[in-house]
Amino acid sequence: MSSMKALRRTMIEDKAMAEEKMLKFVEKSQQYPDKRDHSERKQDFDEIYQEYAREKAAEQASRCSQCGVPFCQIHCPLGNNIPDWLRLTAEGRLEEAYQLSSATNNMPEICGRICPQDRLCEGNCVIEQDFDSVTIGSIEKYITDTAWNEGWVQPITPIQERAETVGIIGSGPAGLAAGEQLREQGFQVHIYERADRAGGLLIYGIPGFKLEKDVIERRTKRMEESGIQFHLNYEVESLEALKANHDALLIATGVYKGRELKAPGVGLGNVHKALDYLIASNKKSLGDAVQSFDDGTLNAEGKNVVVIGGGDTAMDCVRTAIRQGAKSVKCLYRRDRENMPGSVREVKNAEEEGVEFIWLSAPEAFVGADNVETVRAYKMQLGAADATGRQAPVQVPGSSFELECDMAILALGFEPEDLPALFQAPELNVARWGTVKVNHTSMMTNIDGIFAAGDIVRGASLVVWAIRDGRDVAEHMQAYIDTQSSDDIQPSSSVAAE
Repeated sequence: MSSMKALRRTMIEDKAMAEEKMLKFVEKSQQYPDKRDHSERKQDFDEIYQEYAREKAAEQASRCSQCGVPFCQIHCPLGNNIPDWLRLTAEGRLEEAYQLSSATNNMPEICGRICPQDRLCEGNCVIEQDFDSVTIGSIEKYITDTAWNEGWVQPITPIQERAETVGIIGSGPAGLAAGEQLREQGFQVHIYERADRAGGLLIYGIPGFKLEKDVIERRTKRMEESGIQFHLNYEVESLEALKANHDALLIATGVYKGRELKAPGVGLGNVHKALDYLIASNKKSLGDAVQSFDDGTLNAEGKNVVVIGGGDTAMDCVRTAIRQGAKSVKCLYRRDRENMPGSVREVKNAEEEGVEFIWLSAPEAFVGADNVETVRAYKMQLGAADATGRQAPVQVPGSSFELECDMAILALGFEPEDLPALFQAPELNVARWGTVKVNHTSMMTNIDGIFAAGDIVRGASLVVWAIRDGRDVAEHMQAYIDTQSSDDIQPSSSVAAE
């Protein structure tokens, strides 16, 4: 009996000691990892934030209030167990913190770098209003980077190998997440990618100052070591023919087609789409020969650059232009700062680096002979709210002004390509805006055994949502294959006779 009392006393003391390490938001202020000075960081494409020291990560994790209703977790598309791995970090139990964080997220080191935490977990932290939020994203990045450095991240070793194969079209976050989940269940996974590297927009669309490329490459290398086969430079000629090689097929192509802008002069030289510009820059950073960059077409050096748009892609473009040595960089956005869809943190970083934002402005025309020389724009004001409750921008009469411009970049969002035509699959059902239609209960398209997930279904969205979709669709694909396998098992004649 005395031993039971001693054990209970020890448990109570351990709990008390653990609780002492939390709830430090009153005495510890918010502190992100050190950020390189703007004069230094705009000279290269390296990430701008330094790594947390171990004790600093634990200190910031200890600020978590361990609230009964964790709004950070509720507002995370992946439902990450944020309070739990913050507590483990505060207690110095980093390997356990990594195991917990990776249990719900295939790429925590990537989400920690590029998720708009100010709109998701951190923006909904219960201590945010009075004490500033816990630095969730930076701690998530620290935990997983530590796990890689310590060798805790190992290749996937399924408990049992299965003979069935799955094919995945696209190696962006949805495809990679689905591939990992299916491989864990023992399936033979083949990922088909039309580019020469795996990663989709993670590798070619997001600049290194937000996501260094070795972070993605070590993730895809782990997948290869796990037995996942990547087929690079692969153009899908026929959806039907590819499906014939697999027990189930996933369309996870993402959306790559830049939205068009209807304005006089938009077809002039030096008016470029954001993705063309970013891909050229990222390829150059990876050491590739890029003719359109080398001949100056997609190089902002010495140019007056005007970027149209207000999302995270626009922020990637303006900050890339700064690093390429642009003479000036201006960003036109038709709404005000408060209504900008891009990350508040990214806007601040861009301003520190020398980007000029021209709020409540929109392009009227691109003026020049063969190449654009000026952008004629007009002022906007926010009018009545639309159906979503967002105020619609309205042109201010007589407010035209001109901006000198040697390179204009359109960062207006992305749309799907014409997949039925691209994949010779006219029977594939798509919505009127081009996204693939699925049964939202099974995530299957109208074609038996062919599933779809990520941006190609929901439209251009966040990486974290693509990972969530990839994880979800993997469950549905497994259930489908299991059902097909059980249907193939026929009763013996003696059983049938009974």
